[in-house]
Amino acid sequence: MSHTFFAVKTALEKKGYRVSVFESKEAAASYVNGRIDGRTVGFGGSVTLREMGLFELLSPHNEVIWHDRLPVGMSVAQARTAASRAEVYLSSVNGLSEKGEIVNIDNTGNRVAAVSYGPQEVWLFVGCNKLAGTLEEAIFRARNVAGPKNAQRLGRKTPCALRGDRCYDCDSPERICRHLSVLLEKPTGAEYEVILIGEPLGY
Repeated sequence: MSHTFFAVKTALEKKGYRVSVFESKEAAASYVNGRIDGRTVGFGGSVTLREMGLFELLSPHNEVIWHDRLPVGMSVAQARTAASRAEVYLSSVNGLSEKGEIVNIDNTGNRVAAVSYGPQEVWLFVGCNKLAGTLEEAIFRARNVAGPKNAQRLGRKTPCALRGDRCYDCDSPERICRHLSVLLEKPTGAEYEVILIGEPLGY
C-alpha cells in the first residue's frame, strides 16, 4: 500500500472517521460482511458496491435495500427513500483528498443526503483511483472523470457522455451532476467508517 494511502488514513482518523485499509476488494468485502449483521442496510447508487459483490454477501443475513435490486412491489423512488432511512448506509465516493475531504456528485440527491444525515452508521468505500491531492483536485475528478463515466453508463444524452472526456457544465435535462457534496469533517450524529482499498474500483 502506498505512503499516500496511509497519509490519507491518518488525515481521516484526525477528522473522527474509523478507517480500515485493505489490499483487495475481496478482503474488504469479507471484513464488511463480518461486521454488518441483522441490520437494515441501504445502498447508494455505486459501481464500487456492485464490483465488491456486497449485495450478494449481505442480503442473506441483513435486510438490504437498493434501487438497483428493487424489492417486489417497491418503486425506485420508494427504494431510495427506504435506503436512506436504513440503520446502515453504504456508498462509494467520487473523490478523496489527501487531507481527508470527501467529495460526491449526485443526481436525485438521495445518496449525498443519506451520507450526510439519517442512518446510524455510514460506510464509505474508496478505491485507490479515487484519491486526489487537494480538495480542488478531488472535485475536478468527481466532475470530469466520475461524472462522464456515470453518464455514459446510464445512457444519458449529455455532452460529457457523448464525448467521455470532461464535464461541460451543461444544461441538458438528462444532466446527472446536480448535487455536489463535500464532507470537510466527519458529520456529527452518526458513526462513519471509510474503507480504503488498494485497487481501482468504480468511477
